[in-house]
Amino acid sequence: MEFNFKNQLWYWRGPSPFHFISIPANETSQIKGIASSVTYGWGAIPVQVRIGKSDFTTSIFPKDGLYIVPIKNAIRFSEGLKIDDLVHVKLKLGKPA
Repeated sequence: MEFNFKNQLWYWRGPSPFHFISIPANETSQIKGIASSVTYGWGAIPVQVRIGKSDFTTSIFPKDGLYIVPIKNAIRFSEGLKIDDLVHVKLKLGKPA
């Protein structure tokens, strides 16, 4: 399952500070439909992500009714992303083959 969407980068300060992009409601709804077959626990789902020229793997997880994509500082810095930037995300569920 693959998704393309845009949403804003936001910051969550803790207890472990990190930057995230929320997956929109429509895409979240589709993911929830198959979540039980792809999660590895606590609702986390492995994904492959492309933002700009950066490809990386991570896990999405539910928060406040949506799934969220954690954005590592290395990706944020290399793509020049700042809080509230509108970011185009390509997301594929599962680990790389």
